[in-house]
Amino acid sequence: MIEDGTQARDRALDAFLGLIAEKGYAGVALRDVAQAAGLGFADVYRLYPDKISLAAAFMARIDAEVLAGTPSSIDPEETARDRLFDVMMRRYDALKPHRAALRALRRAGTRDPMLAIAMGPPLRRSMAAMLEAASVASDGLPGALRQNGLLAIHYAVSRVFDRDESQDLSKTMAALDNRLKTAERWSQLFDKYAKSPRARAAAEPPVSPGA
Repeated sequence: MIEDGTQARDRALDAFLGLIAEKGYAGVALRDVAQAAGLGFADVYRLYPDKISLAAAFMARIDAEVLAGTPSSIDPEETARDRLFDVMMRRYDALKPHRAALRALRRAGTRDPMLAIAMGPPLRRSMAAMLEAASVASDGLPGALRQNGLLAIHYAVSRVFDRDESQDLSKTMAALDNRLKTAERWSQLFDKYAKSPRARAAAEPPVSPGA
């Protein structure tokens, strides 16, 4: 039963991706997905009660594919930027066969604010997973800032990825490398400032007389 359920999930998700690539997100209904997957509507509804859950499942599938390629140990010669570059390029490689569906989701998000809001948490989970795969902490306030920064980088690089027809995604690699280098410089400047005596003194609470 578990295997059958997994197969049904995959069939429904594959059908959804194919349909939105052809017709756009708004042009596809859940009943269309059921018909294309050869499943009963009730079966699809039990697995995916709406299209947003299908879109979230698509991101989770990409996350799983990227994480499966994560090395079990860290190369001490690699920097955090090197590891993030490798992780994000694995993500774009995984997304490459689904570029048309990804474009459809992105276009729909710009036209449907509710879809954009609903997809926020899955996107943040994806970015957190990418950070953790690169051995970069994603928890707490610093982690939330890193998630937002990586998401901004992902949005910018995705525009290049959409138009990159090269076999090795060379334009995407160049754009990602440039963005990560910029982020690394800003991070180093922030760390330098945070560690300066003046910054530490400003952060310390004033000592009252007689204390």
